[in-house]
Formats: sequence, structure tokens, C-alpha cells
Amino acid sequence: MGASSSHHHRNSHHNHSTSYSSPTPQPPPPPSHLVEAPQPPVEPPLTHGYVSATATSHPNPSNPNPNQQYPPQHRPIYQRRVTIENNVNIKKETLKIEPDEQDPSKFLASFTLDATVPGSITIYFFAKEGIECNLTCMKEDLLKPVTITFNEGICQKFRQPSGTGIELSRFPESELLQGEEELEVYPLVVKVDASPPEEGKEGEKDFSIPGNENSHNSQLTQAVFEKRDDGGYQVRVVKVILWVNGSRYELLDFYEIGNRFESEIDGNDPWKMCFICLCKPRDTAVLPCRHKRICRECAKVVRFQPNRCPLCKMNEVAQFEPE
Repeated sequence: MGASSSHHHRNSHHNHSTSYSSPTPQPPPPPSHLVEAPQPPVEPPLTHGYVSATATSHPNPSNPNPNQQYPPQHRPIYQRRVTIENNVNIKKETLKIEPDEQDPSKFLASFTLDATVPGSITIYFFAKEGIECNLTCMKEDLLKPVTITFNEGICQKFRQPSGTGIELSRFPESELLQGEEELEVYPLVVKVDASPPEEGKEGEKDFSIPGNENSHNSQLTQAVFEKRDDGGYQVRVVKVILWVNGSRYELLDFYEIGNRFESEIDGNDPWKMCFICLCKPRDTAVLPCRHKRICRECAKVVRFQPNRCPLCKMNEVAQFEPE
């Protein structure tokens, strides 16, 4: 009893010094509209040995994947032909210079013209084209423009009047023989203007009606001189420009057989047939190479093939179809 009482006395007088600290308050959570959504884990690229590379799917012809998506095939660009009525036209292959019999030191321009209406021809030497089909003669003090009138007709032959020609020996070759990239002033320009229809003439436009007063048709044939092997000069046409109702068009030839132009091919030539089917006339050309070698039906098949000209294999071409 005594021992037990003594032990109890010691425990009742023992001093415990244990202390407790209050927890630190946590900041309030951010508003729900500012909480960032968890991002999905990014898978690392596949690795092969010591080189890291991203796996790329390639089509396998022997084991096609029906779910595989391939890039769309590039299709050729088609351009519809726009028909423009041209009342006057110089056959550019007929444009040349001939000696003047009355003054052999001078040369006269000659050519063949087709016209469905009357009009006028003006021959310029060393002329520069301006806006609205206006030409500026840069050597007018030496060579004045010469104007000739004509009536409607096909295959009309024209020659510059005697005494109005150009004396080529008076000008340096650098001005006569210019490269196309240097051309601002053309040594020879022939401008053909179609006369507007007479007002009130039956079947023609009435120019008293608003909108018809600007109806006009002009053709510019811009050319340079080339030296022949015998030392003489010949004409090379660089550009043919057509102005219709205030709009400017540059006329381009289409190549038929090899590098022969369409205008050089006989209508009965058997090679006028399509290069692919050999049974239908060629009526579709490709740009920019300008090879007119296929028919419309074959063009529909070619459009699903690689976008190249079937003749010269030029890539990135546009097909030019008739109406």
C-alpha cells in the first residue's frame, strides 16, 4: 500500500513541458475560371538507335491502308477561250522591207492585210507605245509617220509610199538590232485602225448611245530589224498588240508541229490531228509552252495525269480550251 501510494505521488507532481503550434493557414484556391485545364501528355518521338526521328507514314502499294489519307493530287489549271472580234489583221509573216526603186538607199515597209471594215494604216519608225494605244515617234524630225487609208477586203497587199522610207545606214546598229528585254522604242511599228461604223447605219452600232462611243479596234505590230548573212536587213516581229474597246491584249501564236506556228500549217495537213488519239482535230493548247497538240476529249483524260505538256514535258502548265 505504501509503495503504491508513493509512486502515485511522484506521477502527480511530474511537470510535462510539451508545446503545440497552430498550423499555418493555406491561401484560398483561385477562382474556377482561372484554373488551367491539365494538358495531355506529349508522346516522345520514336527513336531508332542513336538517331531521333519522327515516324512518317508512306503509302505502300502492296499493302494499302484504307484509312490512310493522301494529299490531294494537283490538277491542271484550265482557262476558257475568250472570243474577241478583230476587224483588222496584218499577217505578220508578210511584214518586210523592200528597197525603194526611186531611192535605193531607202527601204519601204510592205505587208498583207485582212479587214472586214475600212480603216487606216500608220507606219512609225522608232516609236514608243503609250497609254490608250497612243504612239510617240522618237525621231519624228527625221522620219515622220506615214498614214494610208484602206477599204474592207481580204489579202490586201500594201506598200509604203515611195520617198517615205527609212535610210538604215543613217542609224547605228544598236538602235536597229535591239534585244527584246531592251525594247521600249521599236524601230518599226505598224498601227492599223478600224474605222468606226457610220452612225445610224443599219446593222451597226449607234455611237450616239452611251457606252458605244468608246468602241474602237486597233492593232499594233511591233518589230525590230535583223541582219542577214548577206549583210542586208530583214524584219522580225516581236509583239502584236490588239486594242478593243479600251482593253489591251497581246496576241500569241500556238505551236503546232515542232516549233512551227499554227499560221504556218496547211489546213489539209494530216498532222493537224490530235497528238494522242490521232483522229480528232487539235483544239486545246497548253500554257506557257503554247503547244496546241491535243483535242478536247484527250484533254479531259490528260487532266488526271501529271500536270505536264505531253510534248515538251514542261511542268506546271495550264490547259487552254476552246469554247
